[in-house]
Amino acid sequence: MATAIHKPKSLPARIVTGSMVLLSGSGMQVATNLVYNIVVARFLGTRGFGQATVVYTLLALLTAVTLSFQIVSSKVVAQQSTPEGKAAAYRGFHHWAWGCGLFAALILFIFRDPISSYLNLPDTVLVPLIAIGAAFYVPLGARRGYIQGTYGFRGLAFSLVLEGSVRLGGAYLLILAGFGVRGVIAANAASTAVAYLCIPLHLAPRVANPLGFFDAFRETRQALVFYSGQFLIGNCGIVMVNHFFSAHLAGLYAAVAMVGRVIFTMTAAVVNTTFPLVAGTSAENRRDLKVIATSLLLVLSSGAGLALALCMAPSWVWTKLYGSEFQIAGRYNLSYLLALYALSLVIYSLCAVVITFEMAHKIANTSWVQLACSALLVACIYRYHSSLLDVILVQLVLMAVLFVVVAIPFLVNSLSDTRAASLTGPCRPVTLIRRISEDEVIAEFLKSDFENPAFQDYRRTMHAIVSSPDFDDPGENAKRRALLFIRHLALWRELPEGTEWYEVEVNERELESIRVFPRAQWRKLARGNYSVTHVARRLTTHRHIVDAPFLAKIDAISDKLLRQETPRGAVILIGLSENEPITVLDGNHRLMATLLASPQTLGKLKFVCGLSPRMEECCWYNTNLETLFRYGKNKMAHTLRNPEAELARLLHEQPELL
Repeated sequence: MATAIHKPKSLPARIVTGSMVLLSGSGMQVATNLVYNIVVARFLGTRGFGQATVVYTLLALLTAVTLSFQIVSSKVVAQQSTPEGKAAAYRGFHHWAWGCGLFAALILFIFRDPISSYLNLPDTVLVPLIAIGAAFYVPLGARRGYIQGTYGFRGLAFSLVLEGSVRLGGAYLLILAGFGVRGVIAANAASTAVAYLCIPLHLAPRVANPLGFFDAFRETRQALVFYSGQFLIGNCGIVMVNHFFSAHLAGLYAAVAMVGRVIFTMTAAVVNTTFPLVAGTSAENRRDLKVIATSLLLVLSSGAGLALALCMAPSWVWTKLYGSEFQIAGRYNLSYLLALYALSLVIYSLCAVVITFEMAHKIANTSWVQLACSALLVACIYRYHSSLLDVILVQLVLMAVLFVVVAIPFLVNSLSDTRAASLTGPCRPVTLIRRISEDEVIAEFLKSDFENPAFQDYRRTMHAIVSSPDFDDPGENAKRRALLFIRHLALWRELPEGTEWYEVEVNERELESIRVFPRAQWRKLARGNYSVTHVARRLTTHRHIVDAPFLAKIDAISDKLLRQETPRGAVILIGLSENEPITVLDGNHRLMATLLASPQTLGKLKFVCGLSPRMEECCWYNTNLETLFRYGKNKMAHTLRNPEAELARLLHEQPELL
């Protein structure tokens, strides 16, 4: 009997399946949290409920750090191909998470009195109690990140439900025992500790951490920026209302915020599923618009459904659940405020999907946009807080603005990438021959560029190490690097850390998948299509649109080819992989002159190629507003560096080269 072959699920299907698992767990967590809020509100009243909520917000303040460790752990773990690599990546983040958690707990304990004073808390013991939970809360994020990165969505759902159950049960029992707000805060602290201790992990044997410090720092910084903005958006209202308004109104707003967060808790299940799956897949699969559309539709449907239910619920439902103190007279009653707050969170949830989708496979500057929006939100609430309605309307307007700012560039870039992929189709523009070092690439770059006037003062003294490099000499390698940086520091520093370099052979049949450098005269010729074959055709028919020196340089190289001379230096290419389109970083004129002479003469050129799954972050490969902004920011950072002084120091230390 023939065995049935099960076709692997598509990425959108896996997102739906994983989201359903997490949605079920999140649904139970939401129900538990709702009951928790009702219990605390009914037993403690508006004043006690407001105090308990704002103290818990201190723990939520660490959400930025906790979720940063979770999301980075899940991304790095998902990108590892072996169990040993996944375990090593997790161990590194877990150790750092414990350090951050203990540091946060210490800060809360030291500043317990000023914090209690600012939040108008009558009991200074509340802050030290929540500090205990803070110590466990950050490493809990690293543990959940490992589960998420290994696609253990059932285990992640169980962890969320367990945390909510301990919080509810503990708060109820301690309130009955007469501990009041102290008991509620103690239950919150205990829930994080129990959730951490009850996550079983089966890790592979120890190997070296596959992620370098610099890469880990950049990933963690990106996540911290994102979750800092998310925390401010989700929690600044509670803190500021507690400061500006009476205890009664602060309790009413806390009820609105707690119920409204149900939407974000549910939609976070989609984000937590999408992120590791996108991080662990190829660029070709990510480029399918069905992937992001699936996530957005799941968020919109679940969020909009919950928002509609909150909007339609009559006011008496909330007073029945929370108590008579939670009644607001007039048109802008509790249901009205809930509906507006829920709408703002639905819009923000869509923003979060777009931002985290980009973060899953690159460093996304949209997280900085969100952080700026959150800071603007704080400023606007400080300015407009005459009523609870004003506070909620400010959030609604700014979330709509954030969505427009984030979604439109993403849509434009996605459509451009999809169109480019449909034009090129499956490709293999280069064949890898051998792995080479970055030092060898720098030497090839210098060979072709050493005649530039910028190197005039160094031609006599450094001609030997450029023309006949010794890659086993660290001193020579350092000098060539400093020499290259005199002219190309900003260009070279845009290449992703960890780029792997290869000597390659160009496949003549796939020349259309190789693109010229998208700058200067090449833009005039390309008219939006940077394929070298297209640009070569345009150069033969539209020579009049480019400058004479540009043409003279290509003609001079063509003359050398006709005289059977081999151009100096390799053509340097960059790309995501050998199966993706490739861009020429250096050697555009040499490659174009060769194509105009005859494609069969490509064998006279030497090609090297730098490959990195993060090459889309580089503006030389993927030019858009994000990468250009990153280039400008990095160039400003490099202005203080002086390569000529560095080279002079190296030559002084090794005078035999003078």
